[in-house]
Amino acid sequence: MKRLGEILLDEGLVTQAQLVVALDEQKSRGSSLGRTLVEIGVLTEAQLVQSLASQVGMDFIDLDEYAVDRLAVAMVPASLCRRHVVLPIAIESGMLLLATANPGNVVAVDDVRTMSGMRVRTVVATHDNLTRAIDRYCRSDGEMENLSAAFEDAIQSDPDIASVGEFVDDDAPIVRFVNLLVTQAITDRASDIHIEPAETDLRVRYRIDGVLHETQRAPKQIQGGVISRIKIMSDIDISERRKPQDGRMSVVHQGRKIDLRVATLPTVWGEKIVMRILDNTSASLNLRELSFLDHNFESFESSYSKPYGMILVTGPTGSGKSTTLYATLNAVSRPEINVITVEDPVEYRLPGINQVQVNPKAGLTFASALRSILRCDPDVVLLGEIRDHETAQIAIEAALTGHLVLSTLHTNDAPSAITRLVEMGIEPFLVGSALESVVAQRLARRLCDKCKEPYVPTEAELISARFLWEPGEDLPILYSAVGCVACSKTGYRGRMALHEVMRVTEDIERHAVAHSSSAEIARTAREQGMIPLREDGWRKVLLGQTSIEEVLRVVN
Repeated sequence: MKRLGEILLDEGLVTQAQLVVALDEQKSRGSSLGRTLVEIGVLTEAQLVQSLASQVGMDFIDLDEYAVDRLAVAMVPASLCRRHVVLPIAIESGMLLLATANPGNVVAVDDVRTMSGMRVRTVVATHDNLTRAIDRYCRSDGEMENLSAAFEDAIQSDPDIASVGEFVDDDAPIVRFVNLLVTQAITDRASDIHIEPAETDLRVRYRIDGVLHETQRAPKQIQGGVISRIKIMSDIDISERRKPQDGRMSVVHQGRKIDLRVATLPTVWGEKIVMRILDNTSASLNLRELSFLDHNFESFESSYSKPYGMILVTGPTGSGKSTTLYATLNAVSRPEINVITVEDPVEYRLPGINQVQVNPKAGLTFASALRSILRCDPDVVLLGEIRDHETAQIAIEAALTGHLVLSTLHTNDAPSAITRLVEMGIEPFLVGSALESVVAQRLARRLCDKCKEPYVPTEAELISARFLWEPGEDLPILYSAVGCVACSKTGYRGRMALHEVMRVTEDIERHAVAHSSSAEIARTAREQGMIPLREDGWRKVLLGQTSIEEVLRVVN
């Protein structure tokens, strides 16, 4: 059998000099040659696994490209696949083709052989590639449908079961149904779960990358049990069905604790429930990872680097304002400064930061909390949202008295923030003096790197979209969404932010004092280098990060 180093040299993946360096490093690190090459950046994980497979005479599979046979997947329980990190991917010549990251795991092969009743041939895939494929193909949808049917049969035999609220048995169909509902949503990277009663059934939808996808329709009879179960888990009054309620619950998914914010809303067919998934591990708290173009990042960085002033992030609900604020807070937070936040609700718990939850019933509003915070010697204050004159006034005064104030405001673009504050009753000269910068943003879906395809748009398409292009210029090369197994056939995977960063200069401050319109403020800001939201989107389209259709979907 050839040595790994020889295989890598034959395939041209490493040079002789790189191999010598890696062998020296291997001695000091005490790890294998392959692992050392990955750690020092000479090889990728996929290249290493492919070479190791070649060394032992096995095939290497890229599961993002391979057309997995769902009949093969169905032959082995999902729990076994997750436990051993293996996935049946095809049936060839009467044998089950099994993808594994650890071909030496004979126990896994024996278990699969026993469960499927077939001979097994193993192929090798990277661990990350394999776990993604398991999440994609070992879904809970089928099991949820079976549980729905089981629950419906149980109701027919015992009609009183639908009104039972306390489910103490973890194996009860209704308990397992709700658990699978939440687990599958987290696996699918959903941000929200919508449970919507209809006239004849119960609809379940997941919001993935900002777009709702219907995933399940359950029998109407299951409605009461599902809603009661979720209310109990969220510590919500199950007897109150006439008014909206809010709650919170936590689940553990693959060793991670994930919080869910729960809201109920009475509708004509019953209570609708929306669960917002707050996954700390998936939220990027690094500003450099939030898709800022260099010009916008430098402009924003110069604002939050100052010791005082107000920074506003604007946009509609669900546009990533909180994530941008948390990332900014993460950038300015240091052990030598006092950071306090007041939020409704506290979405992410951050270490080393004092976070206050608004409680209107106890008299703890944004305004009263902010007033108390200013007596606690803060250096940086994060205010969840400016909603009224009193909160805005205190925040402006805090920014003028040596504090860095971060907050959000609901406006369509950055220049409108100035006119909105003036409309709230804040003196224009105070707005101009306190405000340091405004960031408007939207979230657009990111093109899937696996399947996006280049194309040359037509002149009519560019003119219709008002793209960054003038007639007579060469047509740009853009990318279109195609769809593959890696992105669930949508053509998009993940999201990115489009930004509009407006620095409040002396000219814009004069506009505020003069009660200028937002259009006049925008004109001056553009003259001074502000990149409008749509133009920021077009630049990211040219970079191949998103598509024309996505930018037009999220920006007017």
